Amino acid sequence: MFQNYLKIALRNLLRNRGFSAINILGLSVGMASAVLILLWMYNEISYDRFHRNADNLYAAWNRGTFDGKLQCWNNTPKILAPTLKNEFPEIVNTSRNYSRWYVTRAGDKKISSEAIVTDPAFLQMFDFPLVQGNAATALNNTGSIVVTQKMAKKMFGTEDALGKLISIDRNNFTVSGVMKDLPANTAFTFEYILPWSYLKTTGEDDDSWGNNSVHTYIQVKPGTNPAVLAEKIKDITIRHSNKTEEHEVFIHPIRQWHLYSNFENGKVAGGRIAIVRLFGIIAAFILLIACINFMNLSTARSEKRAKEVGIRKTAGANKGLLVGQFIGESILIATIAGLIALIMVFASLPAFNALIGKTLQVPVTIPSFWIAVLLFILLTGVIAGSYPAFFLSSFKPIEILKGTFKRTNAALSPRKVLVVIQFSFAIVLIISTLIVVQQIRFAQDRDAGYDRGKVVYHWITGDLEKNYRQIKSELISAGIATSVTKTASPLSSISSDTWGIEWKGKNMAEKLDFDRFSEDEDLVKTAGLRLIQGRDMDLAKFPSDSAAMILNETAAKTMGFKDPIGQIVKDNGKAYHVIGVVRDFVIRSPYDRHRPMVIEGAQSYFNVIHMKLNSNKSASDHLKSIEAIFRRYNPDYPFEYHFVDEDYALKFEDTRRVAKLTGLFAGLTVFISCLGLFGLAAYMAENRVKEIGVRKVLGASVTSVVTLLSREFMLLVVISIFIATPVAWYAMNLWLNDFSYRIGMPWWVFAVAGVLAIVVSLLTVSYQAIKAALLDPVKSLRSE
Repeated sequence: MFQNYLKIALRNLLRNRGFSAINILGLSVGMASAVLILLWMYNEISYDRFHRNADNLYAAWNRGTFDGKLQCWNNTPKILAPTLKNEFPEIVNTSRNYSRWYVTRAGDKKISSEAIVTDPAFLQMFDFPLVQGNAATALNNTGSIVVTQKMAKKMFGTEDALGKLISIDRNNFTVSGVMKDLPANTAFTFEYILPWSYLKTTGEDDDSWGNNSVHTYIQVKPGTNPAVLAEKIKDITIRHSNKTEEHEVFIHPIRQWHLYSNFENGKVAGGRIAIVRLFGIIAAFILLIACINFMNLSTARSEKRAKEVGIRKTAGANKGLLVGQFIGESILIATIAGLIALIMVFASLPAFNALIGKTLQVPVTIPSFWIAVLLFILLTGVIAGSYPAFFLSSFKPIEILKGTFKRTNAALSPRKVLVVIQFSFAIVLIISTLIVVQQIRFAQDRDAGYDRGKVVYHWITGDLEKNYRQIKSELISAGIATSVTKTASPLSSISSDTWGIEWKGKNMAEKLDFDRFSEDEDLVKTAGLRLIQGRDMDLAKFPSDSAAMILNETAAKTMGFKDPIGQIVKDNGKAYHVIGVVRDFVIRSPYDRHRPMVIEGAQSYFNVIHMKLNSNKSASDHLKSIEAIFRRYNPDYPFEYHFVDEDYALKFEDTRRVAKLTGLFAGLTVFISCLGLFGLAAYMAENRVKEIGVRKVLGASVTSVVTLLSREFMLLVVISIFIATPVAWYAMNLWLNDFSYRIGMPWWVFAVAGVLAIVVSLLTVSYQAIKAALLDPVKSLRSE
């Protein structure tokens, strides 16, 4: 029987090649799209879940009230980790992670790369296996370094790295371990590891409970109740700081680090999980739309198989056998489509990886993947074939064999409902894409508050600090730069904030968080900041500017000064005098509101040199000149420059990626929907060919025939627009609420999406309608 059913299924496929091709193509595109999304979702969900201790690993976070809101942050004091381990027996291991960029040297190789400085327990807590060396002892010595395979190849090529020397800041480290390169599904980013004891030799370790500068991780004993432990440790900072620090400590499980990183009112409030769920819904709907095509085309061609059903029922076949036969045919088509979909996935994966900025791979060597593929194909076949199977098996043999079986053309049929569902979802995706793009453009057009053009920065390395005055003088006297300044961080990011700002008249019971920036002098000139009051720092004219401070607009309003100039503002007890106020400028996310900021003078710390390039030559010519100067004064370190405008553009990368993905899958959804519409239109034209011939003989024009054939489909698309519009408005309003700086909901986006859907569907249907309308009525009526 199975062989008989298989023959019938193959004959039906070959007999109706056009409709079979549409079904298979639609299903394969839908399945390939779903598989790509599922690969991405799996990567996101699997972040840091591969560690053997994952059930017992937590990050320590802080929770405190600032600006009238309960806020959370994951930077902690350096003293927290050892204190937790000493005081709580439930905690078996702790590690502190301090991320830094260093320049590493080995022979003539000089490379700037990212490191973490951490405790020896890190390699026991987390599963980052060593291919060489002993994880238990690799970080025990101050002069040890553990490198990844990638870093080892950079520094030593094909030579064995174990035991080799690497120099950092004129300190020699011996490679004590070579680690496998980090997997794509981890939140950690580093190329080598230094022991925490190294910070003690550089004076960077401290016991301050107010210096939140590292990430703290803990491993608890199996079976530990995290809620009970959290209650025990919450006041540890308050106790040890003698209540000078009034925030609580809580723990966040490793399984939630990547997907649940947003907090509201001190509690987890989602994060990337929202994007994962969104694309999970998109994958499900794309697959459903492909299945809907199959359902519609199968039921539309019901008359072609009605006699087969009638004869089988007369011969004794029951409904269950017929349902099984038709679902079996559907699974056969799904299997063919699934194989084509896998080919599509392999072919498109490099481009998809480039789009999402990841290196996803199809896990072909894992048996569970192939089991999942088989289940996926089976599920697709069952979903796609279920409705047609029950529909076809419900035909009454008496009506069929007597010739009284008629197609129904009800005002509301399942087929029409399915078409409306298809296009509703496609229109929702089109609207979503347009709104995401508009939100990106809105933020890009926002006044950044400073001039990003031709501003270059370089991290202060080696002897750059010592020779800064000579370097600055040469850059300006040679006409390479019009101004130069030192700052704590690049203009495109903030590295420090503080709740220790005090001023006359401040309500001391209120905790306010300020961004903290710094400059030596000439920041306003270099960055093109806009002064509202006062002046910039100028150490040559005003040596006291080393203790000066500039406020941004929001900070001046927060402090409530009528005249800020000359006011004394303290940062954790250190006094500064205000000499100027600048307009707010974007240093964090361009989608967020401006925060109060203080810019402190030269008694602060500096990490970056900014240079405003002269416009008398090209940027490339100036960079060559700068490189020559830097190499002369800092020969042991590479010249690595960055453009501020390029850094600023990276702030839009995640949102732009979401827009591209949404647009891609919106396009695929429209393609699959139109593919089904094309097949339905072709079948409709085929069934009404004699009616069209009669109408033409009676004088109907080509236009009237095309209108007749297209009208029903256009009505369904219009209904889809009315359904999709409120759904898209609600969904995108929720998405936009995550942004402080956001667009409204422009009406024209909905109009454009509706017109686009109508035009695309009209073009799809019109081809078949025009083809049928142009057919010679003599040929179509000849058999009559």
